[in-house]
Amino acid sequence: MSGPAPDAGAGDVAAVTEQLGRPPAGRFRVVARNPDGSPVVIENEPLLDDGTPMPTRYWLVDPALRAAVSRLESEGGVRRAEAELDPGELADAHRRYAAERDAALHSGYTGPRPSGGVGGTRQGVKCLHAHLAWWLAGGVDPVGEWVAGELGLERRPPAPI
Repeated sequence: MSGPAPDAGAGDVAAVTEQLGRPPAGRFRVVARNPDGSPVVIENEPLLDDGTPMPTRYWLVDPALRAAVSRLESEGGVRRAEAELDPGELADAHRRYAAERDAALHSGYTGPRPSGGVGGTRQGVKCLHAHLAWWLAGGVDPVGEWVAGELGLERRPPAPI
């Protein structure tokens, strides 16, 4: 997607607020849903309303998936993913993520910019949640694919716009 994300509807804002336990920090749209229609992944605009950069473009909001990924992280998942995946493929994923996010900035924007790749990092793995979110949203992310495999997940089709 390029350009600013459309505002989410009131129902999605309410659902995401409930899932996160707080209101979302900025504008977003739902890009992956559960079969029951509940949000799984949101796509954030690259800037918050006050102009603060938002490096995390894709956010995993489904509570059950967040808990499962947190368990995987607590069991050494970040270290395992880094050890098992090709560093060049991971670096390419960070570049693709950053390029996609940066393309969503308004034309001619000169203020502070988000930095880094997936989860705001430039190298390695910082957050399995962010990688899985991007992968579920359709991104080409070897870490997200690895996490999905560890959790026995299949990619869901993108949510209708």
